Amino acid sequence: MSSPSISVVVPTRDRPELLRAALDAILGQDHPGRIEVVVVYDQSEPDRSLETDDGQRQVRVVTNIRTPGLAGARNTGIEQATGDLVAFCDDDDEWLPGKLAAQLAALDAHPDGALVSCGIRVSYDERTVDRSLEMSRVPLDALLRDRLTELHPSTFLIRRAALLDGIGLVDEQIPGSYAEDYEFLLRAARHAPLVNVGSPYVLVRWHKRSYFAQRWETISVALQWLLRRYPEFATVPHGEARVAGQIAFAQAAMGNRRNAVAWARRTLARNPREPRAYLALAVASRAVPADRVLRTLHKRGRGI
Repeated sequence: MSSPSISVVVPTRDRPELLRAALDAILGQDHPGRIEVVVVYDQSEPDRSLETDDGQRQVRVVTNIRTPGLAGARNTGIEQATGDLVAFCDDDDEWLPGKLAAQLAALDAHPDGALVSCGIRVSYDERTVDRSLEMSRVPLDALLRDRLTELHPSTFLIRRAALLDGIGLVDEQIPGSYAEDYEFLLRAARHAPLVNVGSPYVLVRWHKRSYFAQRWETISVALQWLLRRYPEFATVPHGEARVAGQIAFAQAAMGNRRNAVAWARRTLARNPREPRAYLALAVASRAVPADRVLRTLHKRGRGI
């Protein structure tokens, strides 16, 4: 692929300083082709002063006209994109130097691939942890077994034709847009094995507010929706146990002890070694608070 044009979709809401840092990192990529950034303002007033165009680098500002939230904002940007490839970047993340060059080389090496990702550098509580996958191809079975957090949406670079005609837009029906990126990956992997660059090329910021207790209900409902949407989980016991364990933990964090125990039992029936079940039971018994568990995991660059 010779200097393809790239459209980068950046949904944003009330993060002006972080957004500008994200834009600088995108526009500063060493890519000889055209880079178009579509900044999509979701439920907030757009800042038209960000718009610029020098022929090779363009920033466009639009407003989310679809379902309010991250999924609708991403889809608004996808529909506005004109590049040969479409990339995602959250407004609080930053691409590191060399990202596009490494990913384009990977796509060249795997011409049947539709989506290429890369490793991430997780920043949390003034610490950074690199997370990368050694595999260059990620099949659907691997994603069913493990969420593979390394495959973060801010790393996605997708052939636009495959996105529109094969994979499809981001699903806007997922409750609260939770795990919409995971569902998108599962659908993309159904279309073709994912391509991956085994080095971290995106700085991902994890915020403490991302695990506020009021989100647990959304998390539980969304993950149950995901299990129903993808019956393939039933063929991968470890994967089904992982998701069930997340639901058990969410129920425990909400104080729903009976539901937490029921989901923990379902988890252990599929995989007796699934640690999320034991963490859920510990939280349900009030041996440890849910937020303490998450803080400990986040410091290691991991989540529940």
